[in-house]
Amino acid sequence: MPSTSTAPTDELPEMPDPRVREVAARSIGGGLALLLGLLGLVVGVALIVVGLTFTSDGARVALMVVGVVLDLASIVAMSGLNMVAPGEARVVQLFGRYRGTIRTDGLRWVNPLTTRARISTRVRNHETAVLKVNDAYGNPIELAAVVVWNVQDTAQALFEVDDFLEFVSTQTEAAVRHIAIEYPYDAHEEVGLSLRGNAEEITEKLAVELHARVEAAGVHIIESRFTHLAYAPEIASAMLQRQQAGAIVAARRQIVDGAVGMVEAALTRLTERDIVELDAERKAAMVSNLLVVLCGDRAAQPVVNTGTLYQ
Repeated sequence: MPSTSTAPTDELPEMPDPRVREVAARSIGGGLALLLGLLGLVVGVALIVVGLTFTSDGARVALMVVGVVLDLASIVAMSGLNMVAPGEARVVQLFGRYRGTIRTDGLRWVNPLTTRARISTRVRNHETAVLKVNDAYGNPIELAAVVVWNVQDTAQALFEVDDFLEFVSTQTEAAVRHIAIEYPYDAHEEVGLSLRGNAEEITEKLAVELHARVEAAGVHIIESRFTHLAYAPEIASAMLQRQQAGAIVAARRQIVDGAVGMVEAALTRLTERDIVELDAERKAAMVSNLLVVLCGDRAAQPVVNTGTLYQ
């Protein structure tokens, strides 16, 4: 069977090209910035205290003004400090323009006039509710899926869509519904794919379609799996009977094939060892009796022939 790990390009949804992509923001280590900010606060307070000791009004006012300005500048500067935890990122904006993303964990310092939005880059799970859809044959089925994903491009996640969490949820449900209507629950033909019989191939197609749908939001799909797959309750009993009938037919076919082989082997060995000579009519009777014994549901009742072979 040919590989089905990728879907045809014309079947995948077309998403707009991203207008912005993630770049590294300019930042410095926060330890040095914190030390300089605290030093500025101490110096500012010292200038105010020293200024109060001066008797000259001009010198006192000048020192106090410098001290207050230095303290305010230190406080504003320290507002640029950011604590970035592992598995998190900070998206930096200056007056509405994207200036970059901080991914280095620890204490970092950026321009205090910027705004910093926190985005988690940890691996997340999203499990859809049980969806009721019609498969390729029109049979109502129920299915649910779980998707493992994380944010790969923080700029796209923040600026390309309104809410990337809701976007992933909606696109996952849309992809699951689309996959469900493209394939039957059970394939009547052996060459066709089915949701139940070809789970690996179908989940690969689901992952490819999900990647195409959420790539615009900077989201990376790690894995996707069906967690629930069944016929809808209103047709479950009828479909169960059909599956049971199919299983019975397949079992009977295998029994008949085995019985025919055993009869053929019996006739061949009788002929090779020259145990008994049977004409066409006796061979037909023997084949009929053996097939009844081998294919019957109940144990055969033996009949002992006390006469000749033809009586």
